[in-house]
Amino acid sequence: MSRSVEISPADPRAPEAQALLKASHALMDALFPSESNHYMTADDLSAPGVLFFLAQLDGHVAGCGALVLKDGYGEIKSMFVDPARRGGRIGSRLLERLEQAARDKGLTILRLETGDTLTAARRLYASHGYRECAPFGEYRKDPRSIFMEKEL
Repeated sequence: MSRSVEISPADPRAPEAQALLKASHALMDALFPSESNHYMTADDLSAPGVLFFLAQLDGHVAGCGALVLKDGYGEIKSMFVDPARRGGRIGSRLLERLEQAARDKGLTILRLETGDTLTAARRLYASHGYRECAPFGEYRKDPRSIFMEKEL
């Protein structure tokens, strides 16, 4: 049986998006101190200059991700895949869609911040060509944060 992943723009305030964001934020709160959490609210993700996407696996909402348009680069935010739906390349597909959205906007660099213990996420980003870099934007050095970037 083939598993079909579809990724489309979405409203982060929609109930299905809210459920994913709530689960993501709960996980981050459980793993990291508040000063090391840099997640965005649904209202933040609804702002101009933010592109938010939902992934569906076989018709069921399975993951989300956002691209924040910054001055000279894009930032990947709110990448999360429902633990019950992992293993279907949803994270890879979301990342590829975010990269395409960045290219469509004329961006040449993508950056992100992730947690030091999120090894699966770090492997995903590295497998797509992201490399560790210095803190960027408003981020400051934090032993719990790993900063990564990729030239498109």
